[in-house]
Amino acid sequence: MKLTFVERVQRAIRLTEELNALRYADQEAIREGWSELTGQDVDETFHLIPPVYSDHGVNIRIGRNVFVNQGCRFNDIGGIEIGDDVMIGPAVSLISSGHPVGPEERRRGVTSAPIRIGRNVWIGASAMVLQGVTIGEDAVVAAGAVVTRDVPARTLVAGVPAVVLREID
Repeated sequence: MKLTFVERVQRAIRLTEELNALRYADQEAIREGWSELTGQDVDETFHLIPPVYSDHGVNIRIGRNVFVNQGCRFNDIGGIEIGDDVMIGPAVSLISSGHPVGPEERRRGVTSAPIRIGRNVWIGASAMVLQGVTIGEDAVVAAGAVVTRDVPARTLVAGVPAVVLREID
């Protein structure tokens, strides 16, 4: 049975509420809840500290050995792909959708594009990654950064909007 947009949102809200009610120590139940939310089996190396929020859930793909700290938001209408060995700090927002800028279209439409996070990326606390962004392997996104453009592999980005500060050896 195919769910409508509203039904997918309601499902995601219900499942994240259930997931957020779990005890941190019960990582097996957290992985099961995450698997139900995303519709994908999750590796036993996945580690999540609730709470977590999502608007659909079914458009999220996560690799092995991924850590998600508390208070993260996965707005996944456009899709979110997270590679192996990624660390996501507390209160990080991955926002793969938005609205058209024009006042006439704003309430009538949604824009979206996938977010792709490469292997071994670290995203610092309260960073925000916007739709259409790809973060290259081994990159670091500094705490509080707002990432509006692709991040090259092995670089450190920071700021609003995020800019490359330096390459990582």
